[in-house]
Amino acid sequence: MSSRRDFVKNTALLSAGLTLAPHLSFAANNTTALEKLKVGLIGVGLRGTNHLQNLLQRDDVTITAICDIDPRRNTIALDLIRKTGAQDPLVFAKNEYDYSNLLELKEVEAVIISTPWLWHTRMAKDAMNAGKYVGLEVSAANTMEECWDLVNTHEETGTHLMILENVCYRRDIMAVLNMVKQNVFGELLHFRCGYQHDLRFVKLNDGKTPYGKGVEFGEKGISESVWRTQHSLLRNADVYPTHGVGPIATMCNINRGNRFVNISSMASKGVGLHNYIVKHGGEDHPNAKLKFKQGDIITSMIKTANEETIIVTHDCNSPRPYSLGFRVQGSEGIWEVDGNRIYIEGKAEKSHRWDDATSWLERFDHPLWKKYGTYAEGSGHGGMDFFVLQAFVESAKRNVAPPLDVYDAAAWSAITPLSEVSIANNGKSQEFPDFTRGNWIKRIPYNWMKDSY
Repeated sequence: MSSRRDFVKNTALLSAGLTLAPHLSFAANNTTALEKLKVGLIGVGLRGTNHLQNLLQRDDVTITAICDIDPRRNTIALDLIRKTGAQDPLVFAKNEYDYSNLLELKEVEAVIISTPWLWHTRMAKDAMNAGKYVGLEVSAANTMEECWDLVNTHEETGTHLMILENVCYRRDIMAVLNMVKQNVFGELLHFRCGYQHDLRFVKLNDGKTPYGKGVEFGEKGISESVWRTQHSLLRNADVYPTHGVGPIATMCNINRGNRFVNISSMASKGVGLHNYIVKHGGEDHPNAKLKFKQGDIITSMIKTANEETIIVTHDCNSPRPYSLGFRVQGSEGIWEVDGNRIYIEGKAEKSHRWDDATSWLERFDHPLWKKYGTYAEGSGHGGMDFFVLQAFVESAKRNVAPPLDVYDAAAWSAITPLSEVSIANNGKSQEFPDFTRGNWIKRIPYNWMKDSY
């Protein structure tokens, strides 16, 4: 933890490239960075508190305000801040709309939004309209209208938004990204990804029964079961696509010379949550009578303008080990995260046989991780939380476009409403809107290797 504080203490000595973003043409404007960024946190639940803990390790950030309707979470946040010796922030907790009062503060220059999904877009819009630099947790939007709202508000106000997709900064992902940029796989053809994570114990958690055996949600639930499970009850869609598709989008330059063109989605039957309730609460439990709309396995196929295909899987209601299911396949070889395996034609130990990917990942370890990996230790999610927050803070201090911007937030989040419509129409292909309004053709791809460390 102290090494991370030492690192950010010396951040003023670093170039604008230390946004942990690609080489940015607008960074050449010698943009003057703020010495200290004044940050407000909207939502200090589990995820918001994780962001708070990482921000408190920085000497170039001041927490000036927090907002949460749960007084217990505000108390936890205040205790963490006081332990650092920092001044108490202003606290907004009167009601669900008290965050708007936080946004009126001149003492807040940037906000991080870590609230239930249905609040993400409205809070981000209000923050951009208030001139605050926005860090928005995933997913960014739930409907197509919300996707456009984010883009339109950004373009109307000129205020930036970064989607805080931390998996884009995962160590193995950045190593594979390095390999993609160095053409190890040849011409890109196909990708697989998704969110395959058994969350039944999260979605059915009353805080009273033993861990992993709750059967309540909504008003009787705690943490994410208060709000997340309702989406499974009412929506048959891939409601959480960005952990998988975000890293893939960076590899194939979505919105920067490439874009998503269309999507076709199918859903399996949905029995996982019902069976879990019956197993732990009994057939007579009221929730056992509910019909969950979301299929247990949702599979989407996306086609890009450059004619790559992407399979995205959502699987959160069935028993399984965790995996984001990454596969990167090109004309010269293939890498798969499950099994940690790779095959590069002409360089594999045996023809048509998988190699262990460890040595390849070490060889192509991204320069950012080589140089700053030790500073990321303890920041959460294997260190990638350090990198995504570093990118946000450095971009906000300079008021420049972030590496994962509002157009990414819209394109990735659009998978949710498009998959919902496709599933309802027996897999009928749906067209992605062009959120860049044609500018994807001329937008220069980020160079994730140059001037980023």
